[in-house]
Amino acid sequence: MAEVWTIGRILKWTEQFFAQKGIESPRLDAEVLLGHLLKKERIYLYVHFDEPLEKDELAAFHKMIKQRVSRVPVAYITGEKEFMGLPFKVTPATLVPRPDTEILVQAAIDALRNMHPEEGERLTFADIGTGSGAICLSILHELPEARACTVDISEEARAVAEENAGSLGVQDRVEFFTGDLLAPLAGRTFDAILSNPPYIPTADLAGLQEDVRKYEPRGALDGGADGLDFYRRLVHEAPAYLREGGFLAMEVGIHEAGQVAELIQADPAYAAERTEIQKDYAGIDRVVLAWRK
Repeated sequence: MAEVWTIGRILKWTEQFFAQKGIESPRLDAEVLLGHLLKKERIYLYVHFDEPLEKDELAAFHKMIKQRVSRVPVAYITGEKEFMGLPFKVTPATLVPRPDTEILVQAAIDALRNMHPEEGERLTFADIGTGSGAICLSILHELPEARACTVDISEEARAVAEENAGSLGVQDRVEFFTGDLLAPLAGRTFDAILSNPPYIPTADLAGLQEDVRKYEPRGALDGGADGLDFYRRLVHEAPAYLREGGFLAMEVGIHEAGQVAELIQADPAYAAERTEIQKDYAGIDRVVLAWRK
């Protein structure tokens, strides 16, 4: 008689196997992968724990398990990641969106809501290094009156962001550009410029989690010798692209907020006294906002 593998049994086995292999969140990863395979919400797995899996479902799930223990990120296996309550397609050409980046998104939404464009004009912002488009598209979803431009140096990432814009129904309010930081936007001005740039010091890349180090795009991680290469450029270049009273908001790495704030306060284009630093869910300084004079 063939061995019966129910949802509950395969989840328990996978959790134990993942734990033995050093996966940080073994139960969660098992549930997300199986839910994706079965096209069901995670709650379904609990309600139907005694439901047997078909042979082809087991075979497909075993392939997923093999990928995960090889440290392929869950989001790359499923091809999607939730961010700000919205579904985003992700691929190895884009970083996996992380909860900390929601702090940047919410800070931008709050600041944009307090801005009042001239009659007949719309709020506009630019998202630099857009990746999957998680930052930009989440804001457009929340602020239906806003318009945006995105830039990424990767054609592959740009294609993912465009697909996500279509899936979320905001494609008519965003333009996509490929190029180096702000260069493709020459001649334009915005109410805000947003970025989650590469900020890992080059020497620290080797110590990153294997999932990140092996599979996520290095170009979206490597911030140069001290991690601040892209902040220097953004702080210096952004004022030419910001309207008077506009703002630059950036996610920063651990211990970098103070240094980035110093870069801003040393630049006469900004109202130094208005520089803001916001913490993430763990209480770590994560977002820096700079206001143009």
